[in-house]
Amino acid sequence: MTSIDWSGILILLFLLGTANLLPILARTVFGDHFALPIDLGRLKWFDGRDLFGPHKTWRGFVFSTAGTAAAASLTPFGAATGAKIALLSLTGDLFSSFLKRRLRLRSGAFAPGLDQGVEALLPLWVLKEDLAINWAEICIVTAFFAICELAVSPILYRLGIRRNPY
Repeated sequence: MTSIDWSGILILLFLLGTANLLPILARTVFGDHFALPIDLGRLKWFDGRDLFGPHKTWRGFVFSTAGTAAAASLTPFGAATGAKIALLSLTGDLFSSFLKRRLRLRSGAFAPGLDQGVEALLPLWVLKEDLAINWAEICIVTAFFAICELAVSPILYRLGIRRNPY
């Protein structure tokens, strides 16, 4: 049995947080500028509902990927791994958004677990070998990420950074 690398867990939490906060900050700074929805605002699934919704933009993908890569360049993981973490985290967020549309939830609706879990779990699972983490560490990081996001979101909402308090 290997021991848990707590410094690595903190770095991963920081990078996941960065990947998920940067699209929100980009919206706060740029407003509607450069906010092209990933589904172009027109693509529909077979059920006639939006593929993802208007809050998932190319701007968010670009800022998150570049910013997380820059942040990760200051860690032992490096810029390339940071970019992968961001891309996979945002892909997990897109998957959650896709599922929420299928469940007939409006864009921005609260879906506990689905909103917080997939965007942490997917990059950790896919990059498990690159990050040299085990399943216990994946579970710990995912759980801590979900708790942190639930705790920080109301603060960001009160500051006018988030649209919803969750």
